[in-house]
Amino acid sequence: MLSDESLPAVAALARACHVCADRLPLGPRPVLRVSTTARLLIVGQAPGTRVHETGIPWNDPSGERLRRWLNLTPEVFYDESRIAIVPMGLCYPGRLPNGGDAPPRRECAPLWQDRLIRLMPAIRLTLLVGSYAQAHYLGRGAMTDRVRAFRDHLPGRFPLPHPSWRTTGWERRNPWFEAEALPTLRAAVTAALDA
Repeated sequence: MLSDESLPAVAALARACHVCADRLPLGPRPVLRVSTTARLLIVGQAPGTRVHETGIPWNDPSGERLRRWLNLTPEVFYDESRIAIVPMGLCYPGRLPNGGDAPPRRECAPLWQDRLIRLMPAIRLTLLVGSYAQAHYLGRGAMTDRVRAFRDHLPGRFPLPHPSWRTTGWERRNPWFEAEALPTLRAAVTAALDA
């Protein structure tokens, strides 16, 4: 890692990465969006199959739910000059025997997270979406506990559950998320984007 690296150069290297190629069931297709002017950073886990096919991050029902949580239109959400998206794993990692997506490849985050993020100086708020992003940035702990303590991580970070269909039951069991966390999240996102 060189101190004079540019974001376009590092992003091009990340998009061309083949470190895990022999362990990715659909092959490598790194999906990320970065910009030196982005004020909001979304760190999720890894692309799913639909995102792998299209190359567009959060282009699936989970993305629709995330945009509802954030109260953002697709036009704003996909404005790369304002919002960066760098998942813990840049490529689709495959499936688990129970049908869920496999965890992000362990090689990915050490290679790309810090290297890309340090080149985005305008970031004001980082959304840590799901347990893998939270564990990387906040350390070990239960996802619900980290999300419930969202105020402890402001103004710079906001932990969120992964917005998959599996979260529907979690939201019903945790009504404070909609009542307290989402209004605070939306205000924090607006403040970061309008700063």
